[in-house]
Amino acid sequence: MKKMICIACPVGCHLLVDDQLHVEGNKCIRGEKYAIEELTHPTRILTTTIKTTSVLTPRLSVKTREPIPKELIFDALHLLEGMIIDKDVKIGDVVIQNILNTGIDLVATKSVTINPFH
Repeated sequence: MKKMICIACPVGCHLLVDDQLHVEGNKCIRGEKYAIEELTHPTRILTTTIKTTSVLTPRLSVKTREPIPKELIFDALHLLEGMIIDKDVKIGDVVIQNILNTGIDLVATKSVTINPFH
């Protein structure tokens, strides 16, 4: 039996999941879905920052539009580690299309002006 706390809603049900993926303790259907997905194919939204050449905003905050497989998080961070943004970016702009061939875009979560004095 695997014990977990559901984060699909604010209730935070304490779940028990057996080897056949039978879920107990959930108060709603979202708890069952969460537990099964978490045990069979866990995903996370990646939020991080990327270096920029802007004097006023040296880092650009970004996130994946949708969750990516949990096992790709560190590969994605490694990919972004040496990246430098050298152009203006607006909130919602795609910074990387189809990151790590997931079909999911990495987007800016704030705007950055590289040279605000022009």
